Amino acid sequence: MASFIIKPAHLRCVVRTGRLITEQRTRKTLSERSYVTEGDNRTPKIYTKTGDKGFSSTFTGERRPKEDHIFEALGNTDELSSAIGLAREFCLDKGHTFTYQLDTIQCILQDVGSNIATPRSSARESHIKRTKFTAQPIVDLESWIDTFTEELPPLTNFILPSGGKSSAALHVARTVCRRAERSVAPIVRSGEADPDVAKFLNRLSDYLFTLARYAALKENNKEKIYKRPE
Repeated sequence: MASFIIKPAHLRCVVRTGRLITEQRTRKTLSERSYVTEGDNRTPKIYTKTGDKGFSSTFTGERRPKEDHIFEALGNTDELSSAIGLAREFCLDKGHTFTYQLDTIQCILQDVGSNIATPRSSARESHIKRTKFTAQPIVDLESWIDTFTEELPPLTNFILPSGGKSSAALHVARTVCRRAERSVAPIVRSGEADPDVAKFLNRLSDYLFTLARYAALKENNKEKIYKRPE
């Protein structure tokens, strides 16, 4: 298994995301968990019971039904991060050197979620400033795609998800990414989230497709070519 090195950019992402989540959980704990008394050192429980009636809170404090498009998009990006995490484990088993990129992407998806969870219609300036999503991750994805593409043979046929466990798992992540992008698109169009969030997910699906092909190449696995049934 390849050794894992935390790069500075990745570490900053982890720290930033962790700080935001901690602050959110702290505010929620203080406002919603009445059983905590002064001097009580008990560990807060993972469940709050605040969603038992089918509503949940955005980062701005707004209560919305759980089937709201905001939470649908958040669920899809969460599922995407999980799918990437599974693919990463397969890639680590094969000693691929690109897994640090997947780590970074999982961190960025936390930032994507923070932006989605902060609808502009109910956000204060401080909310917007803290959850702003920039274009730099898009630039990074495009650079990685170009680097991998240089080593790949030209794509002359439709390929099916295949090429070994690493490649197939990356293809699964790609399809989840497409779903996440579809659910985020109307939120961005309505002005409730940064446009770069949708652009990032669009480029991420291209990256995962390219990476799936690259993983198959490095593992000397053949990709299955689409053939029209006779």
